[in-house]
Amino acid sequence: MIKRRPSRVVRVGGVPLGGGNPIRVQSMANTDTRDVEATVAQIKRLELAGCELVRVAVPDMEAASRLGEIKRRISIPLIADIHYNYKLALRALAEGIDKLRLNPGNITKREQIEEIVHAALDRGVPIRVGVNAGSLPQDILVKYEGPTPEGLVEAALREIEILEGLGFFEIVVSLKASEVPMMVEAYRLFAKERDYPLHLGVTEAGGGEAGIVKSAIGIGTLLGEGLGDTIRVSLTGDPVREVEVAYEILKALGLRRRGVEIVSCPTCGRTQINLERIANEVRERLKELVAPPIKIALMGCAVNGLGEAGRAEIGLVGSRGAGTIYLRGKMVKRVPEAEIVEEIVALALDYEEARP
Repeated sequence: MIKRRPSRVVRVGGVPLGGGNPIRVQSMANTDTRDVEATVAQIKRLELAGCELVRVAVPDMEAASRLGEIKRRISIPLIADIHYNYKLALRALAEGIDKLRLNPGNITKREQIEEIVHAALDRGVPIRVGVNAGSLPQDILVKYEGPTPEGLVEAALREIEILEGLGFFEIVVSLKASEVPMMVEAYRLFAKERDYPLHLGVTEAGGGEAGIVKSAIGIGTLLGEGLGDTIRVSLTGDPVREVEVAYEILKALGLRRRGVEIVSCPTCGRTQINLERIANEVRERLKELVAPPIKIALMGCAVNGLGEAGRAEIGLVGSRGAGTIYLRGKMVKRVPEAEIVEEIVALALDYEEARP
């Protein structure tokens, strides 16, 4: 059982972060924010995938001016990603966004930070102090001779102390790097300094399997240590995939359940059914099933199959061209291999009614 780090609660719109609340899954749209239709369409897809918070880039004032319309047409909190120009943050706040992300590496003038903070205080909008190894303040890079975990933490604390000095405590913190060891150590160090909610992520993780592996190791390591209140898996490509991977990480650690979790054996010489085909077909057929959360164990033989089937909502134990199907640990039927997928899918889709 993972014992989570105590953290204060920060509300983003209607979604509370920290304080023992569920670890929230978020993503970032990769559309042009100035294109409202494309951005809203992508966010709607993210919502269906289970995204609970969404961030958009705000590269210029035209993009900032579209935030209000985007927010009115979506159902989850909207976060504005701000760099370089503090006036973009002010406009985003005026448009009614739910949270700001500020980068301490590129908005550094104290008077500008103060103006943003006063506006955020007036509107009750939290701020994420979002530190990245790729955009640290120059003096910190000089001091530490490049990006280091200690440098990431110092950059975060420097900004936080300004916010705290202004009476602002609705703060979320991230300390991201593309190098997993640096990112992991930075979060560990920061967790000893403050109790603000932590936004976890391996920035610029890449695409495909490499990006998924880096994210799973970095985010998963910290979650396993009890650190983290919201996560964003940063992958090159469709952000819906980020949400899917995020839930897989949480499910693997027993921290969230959503949709279908499939347990399947790697197969060996004892396997007498085409388990790879069966597992792939079941996964594809049920990929959009959200509720109720279901664990499905697809096993090729009885060695571990009986135990796994007993711990899953739906189980399969294969043998000699057929399969025995279990529902909440109770055997319900034995069917030929050709009928296994249809039987498993039918039970999953009708799970509430089929519960014994």
